[in-house]
Amino acid sequence: MCGRFSLKTPKEIIAKQFDVEIDDELAPRFNIAPTQTVAAIRADPGGEGREFVYLNWGLIPSWAKDTGIANKLINARSETLTEKPSFREAFKRRPCLVVADGFFEWDKKGRTKRPYYFQLKDGRPFAFAGLWERWAGRDGEGVETCTIITTTPNELLAQVHDRMPVVLAPEEYDVWLDVDARNADARKELLRPFPSSEMVGYPVGPQVNSPQSQGPDLIKRQGANST
Repeated sequence: MCGRFSLKTPKEIIAKQFDVEIDDELAPRFNIAPTQTVAAIRADPGGEGREFVYLNWGLIPSWAKDTGIANKLINARSETLTEKPSFREAFKRRPCLVVADGFFEWDKKGRTKRPYYFQLKDGRPFAFAGLWERWAGRDGEGVETCTIITTTPNELLAQVHDRMPVVLAPEEYDVWLDVDARNADARKELLRPFPSSEMVGYPVGPQVNSPQSQGPDLIKRQGANST
């Protein structure tokens, strides 16, 4: 699964890499948790280019009665996207990129769980494959939410966890954001493990276990082991 990630990259670098305009300042975040706002990119509704948006992490399908379902839908399994009612329509019509520059997974051995931090070897930001939805309550007030898609782990992640988020390469962004029905098969092919040769991971301290924890110390290597 993917339950925590970071985004500490300056907005100028993100804007350039993802070819979007970002008006707001982006404060560095070292421990982004479910139900919090995340930075995302989707196809511009006008049909030209991309737009940068903020979405709440935890998908609320349009048919949901209330917002309580969000905590259960922070991730979507790539293998069942087209089968599950929670994700089927969003996969067809509302793909998005969730922007990150690292993520955490926990290695569980017996009763202990040790957090690891994973990022690209060059430290650049990247995109998780995501889906977004717009939900409106009885009062008509709307909220836009998202989920992060997971897949089987690559060789690196498999040492720690049995799932990993789908990380997309820059040349795959346009394919993922294209909602043309004729492109559905091409988008499905992107839902695969990212090459482990382009990633690095290492153990970090237990402070990240608390969603309230923040700061660069959360991603500092702890101990000599790495994956």
